[in-house]
Amino acid sequence: MADYGREVQFGVFPSPKADSFDRIMEIASMADRGLDLIGIQDHPYQRRFLDTWSLMATILARTHQVHVFPDVASLPLRPPAVMAKAAASMDVMSNGRFELGLGAGSFWEAIGAMGGPQRSGAEAASALEEAVRVIRLMWSQERSVRFDGTHYQLNGVRPGPAPVHPIGIWLGVFGPRMLRLLGREADGWVPSSSYVPPAVLPDKHVRIDDAAADAGRDPATIRRVYNVMGTITEGASRGFLEGPVDQWVEELTELVVEYGMDTFLLAAEADDPFQIRVFSEEVAPAVRSAVADARRT
Repeated sequence: MADYGREVQFGVFPSPKADSFDRIMEIASMADRGLDLIGIQDHPYQRRFLDTWSLMATILARTHQVHVFPDVASLPLRPPAVMAKAAASMDVMSNGRFELGLGAGSFWEAIGAMGGPQRSGAEAASALEEAVRVIRLMWSQERSVRFDGTHYQLNGVRPGPAPVHPIGIWLGVFGPRMLRLLGREADGWVPSSSYVPPAVLPDKHVRIDDAAADAGRDPATIRRVYNVMGTITEGASRGFLEGPVDQWVEELTELVVEYGMDTFLLAAEADDPFQIRVFSEEVAPAVRSAVADARRT
């Protein structure tokens, strides 16, 4: 698998637990001083979680540099036209620091319990495809827009406000149909190491890249974001991303130059600030340096 040559970025993936708000704000402040991204998972039916969109807006209001995105937004409970308006609004209010991660949906029984649709796999894929188009229409400069889909409709709505930077639409998808959609129309891919381990990344990249090429797009323009789960330790390795700083540097560097990923968000056990500090201050700079060295050879 070839390196796409993109800038390597780093971020955090804190849990949006309602009883951990102060810890989340501490993590956001740390990320603002040295990392690139904060991703917030979106599970509205999880009673112990804060609302993701309210939390993202608060984080953006209390930071200055770091970008924020839903990792990934629950489409069945977030109508895409309204989501597009909220995303554009946060982009305006943060001076261009918002991106949009989007998912087709999961935990269908919980979604149904909250009043959302319980879609089949094919229906969820179709709805996601429509949603991407609706969102782009809502960010357009058109006076009014229309869309007649199976799941979503626009009937002469006037878009606005416009985002202040080109918001990326990053999809948290895994299946062949959705990876092809991503290659054709989206700006990034957001898998997690717990669901998509390194060994299966090459096959997923091929599907994205082939669809991008067929659509006349350069696959290297598509960001590859990896939510990584592991622990930085002081002792010997206990497996993938379970070991000392040097191991993390080696494995993340390999994920860039051999497996095509370019952005890493740490989901630290118990949102441990020590883990995040070491990731930001020791792992991230060393990986950037190692990738630069590898690309010069």
